[in-house]
Amino acid sequence: MFKIGDLAVYPTQGVGVVEAIEAREMGGGRQEFYILRIVDSDMTIMVPVGNADLVGMRSLIDKARIPSIYNILEEKQNGGAMASWSRRQREYNEKIKTGDLCEVAAVLRELYQIREDKELSYGEKKVLDLARKLLVKEIAAAEGMDEEQIAEKVERIFLH
Repeated sequence: MFKIGDLAVYPTQGVGVVEAIEAREMGGGRQEFYILRIVDSDMTIMVPVGNADLVGMRSLIDKARIPSIYNILEEKQNGGAMASWSRRQREYNEKIKTGDLCEVAAVLRELYQIREDKELSYGEKKVLDLARKLLVKEIAAAEGMDEEQIAEKVERIFLH
């Protein structure tokens, strides 16, 4: 259960604030909703309280787990045969949709590593930007730090 004022993460949208918990009439019955305002876009999302887990809404990453996210970013992957962009894009989007910050970090790492060998396509750049934004915003919120500091730390990982 989230309370009003709690920070929560919504997959593909990022960190939000629970601004209200409201009961609404839907389909002949009353249902409670979290009213979640996404910090980055100011978008408001209504999440049924009973479905919050199902849609992937979760608490911010625990500060103790943040070093493991940086470890994922630092892992060197073997440059095997690369799948087509459409297949990779599908895989990346599926990982990002999970809302799991470890999966988002893996997408970010892979795209940075691809960028070392070739110019990223427009689509690859968009996915890289989304993954970086989601990761930086959540870590900054969890650590109570400035996003700029976290973004610089992430960039330094990829500058060998």
